[in-house]
Amino acid sequence: VRLGRRIYDNIRKAIIFTLAVHVPIAGLSMVPVFIPGWPLLLAPVHIMFLELVIDPSCSLIFEAEASESDVMRRPPRSAQARLFSGQTVLASFAQGLSVLVVCLGILILTRATHGPEVARALTFATLVVSFVAIILVNRSWTRTAFAMMRAPNSALWWVIGGTALGLVAILEIPALRKVFAFAPLHLADLGLSLAAGVLCVLWFDVIKLLPGRTRTS
Repeated sequence: VRLGRRIYDNIRKAIIFTLAVHVPIAGLSMVPVFIPGWPLLLAPVHIMFLELVIDPSCSLIFEAEASESDVMRRPPRSAQARLFSGQTVLASFAQGLSVLVVCLGILILTRATHGPEVARALTFATLVVSFVAIILVNRSWTRTAFAMMRAPNSALWWVIGGTALGLVAILEIPALRKVFAFAPLHLADLGLSLAAGVLCVLWFDVIKLLPGRTRTS
């Protein structure tokens, strides 16, 4: 029973993550098309990089997660229960929309003062960091991302480490930077982008701490 509930939970976490991360991808791909004068943000090369983060996260990180602390204290699921409820879908879309809003804010804030290539680089960096943040907050629906740092998951650190190295490479290596249509970034601007990517989904951790909250699972 414990194993079955763990597998069921982890499948749902992977689905929620996948749904959440594709909301900002779709938004950042479509919004510039409908606003005159805005350059396209995401080219095929950007989508390819993002998928290299998304796919290992679904197939490795969430699969390796241990059982939730309350897994054996829950009542049995209804036979008619869906894989994920409307409340869970809402939480997933809310995560994705919060990332989209923050990324658009970074784009608007930096495009006028830094130029389109800098704005694209900062927006993309924010998006990649936010994907990592979504992974961290969805590892558990009962414990915060900070509390889960003590929970072992070797796949997590391989994926985060690879993502960090890849992001640094495309931002700092001139040849790769040209392929991604990025411009060199100042450290202060990059710090703002990284902080925005981390903070944009931390509200989900706050919800976990609310007394008497309803589980999304």
